[in-house]
Amino acid sequence: MRIHTVFSSSFVVTLITGSLALMACGDDTCSTACGSGGATTTSQGGGTTHTGGGTQTGGGGSGVGGSGGGTSTEWVVPTCATITGTAAVTFTSDEGATLTPSTGTLTGVGYTGLAALDTPNTLLAEHKGDLLESTDAGCTWTKVGSLEGGIFKLTAAKGGRAYAWADNGEAFYRIDDGVPTALTTPAANVVGIGVDPADGLHLRIGDASGALSDSIDGGVTWTKQGTPAADGGTIGYRFAFDPLDLDHVLFGQSTDGASVTFDGGDTWEPSSGVGAANANAFSIAVSPADSNLVWLEAIELGPDQRHIYRSTDGGLTFTSVVDQSADVTLINGNLLAPHPTNPDVLYFVFGTSFQGYGTDIYRYDQTTKMVTKTHNNHHDVSAIVTSPADPSVQYFGLVVENIN
Repeated sequence: MRIHTVFSSSFVVTLITGSLALMACGDDTCSTACGSGGATTTSQGGGTTHTGGGTQTGGGGSGVGGSGGGTSTEWVVPTCATITGTAAVTFTSDEGATLTPSTGTLTGVGYTGLAALDTPNTLLAEHKGDLLESTDAGCTWTKVGSLEGGIFKLTAAKGGRAYAWADNGEAFYRIDDGVPTALTTPAANVVGIGVDPADGLHLRIGDASGALSDSIDGGVTWTKQGTPAADGGTIGYRFAFDPLDLDHVLFGQSTDGASVTFDGGDTWEPSSGVGAANANAFSIAVSPADSNLVWLEAIELGPDQRHIYRSTDGGLTFTSVVDQSADVTLINGNLLAPHPTNPDVLYFVFGTSFQGYGTDIYRYDQTTKMVTKTHNNHHDVSAIVTSPADPSVQYFGLVVENIN
């Protein structure tokens, strides 16, 4: 049975410490029941595991803070109890336990790209080819254009603009004041984009071959940037750019793990600590709060064990901090969302429509070395963007519709 407009208000919180056992899940969907019910606490180092029925039930939509009337000159938190104009975006103030409902419905399968602009209270989203805009902090949405060419990610840039790029594809748009302009790139399979924090027209892209390209005119023209991060013998999964420094870039690839540059690709250093020997590095994110703090998710080849790794030196060395387990579902490419102000906190996501499982939103805190988890009934979350007004308010880009 489908429930189109009501998000689940039930949620589960799980607390996990230390390294845990392997979970038998596939790359994209879980092959077994991937955990459910109750609040669970696991003690590290052979301690006792306590499992209880700690299920809490919360209210419907999140109403947070106050926005006042008229046009705001700074970001505010949303106050609406229901979102209108799209069902592809929601927001939460409890890390995904409750999602603000929408008057619309989602049908079929569609992923959502999402970005919060430096124009106060303005967000952009893309869902199944529709470019959507909100100018009231995410409460109401309007279609402002159409994009063609794939599943898009959105990257915000200085000056109220953004870039839409087809992940591992070639479609590319610059969006100015809500108006998309189709552009071409020198790569057919873009796997990452970075924008100069001081200049929204200066950007770089990285493609799956390991090459970087630079543009100083908002993507109209491109030049080769640095030297390739790979020799062409591996598959490139992700380029991750430091949001504070365009010259600081990481490249995740098959077999050889990851590498990092601090000089715009002129020289590359292999990252150590990602697996004992070989590893496939799928997801990488540099903390917007600290350029030295980098998160990476990979599968260690041989034992075929997935981990989330942490680096405190910009990506030169990594240490495993979260292990795949019966309580933590890692796949080949979990969404990683670093906290915008706390470099010790990372959010990551597992969601699937398999058997109507829903979505887990995980939170790892390095200070406690613990993972907490909330669960909602939506199929998946393809983007997490934090409110510029309040880091406790998160916007989610959603995938398909609710399942009962």
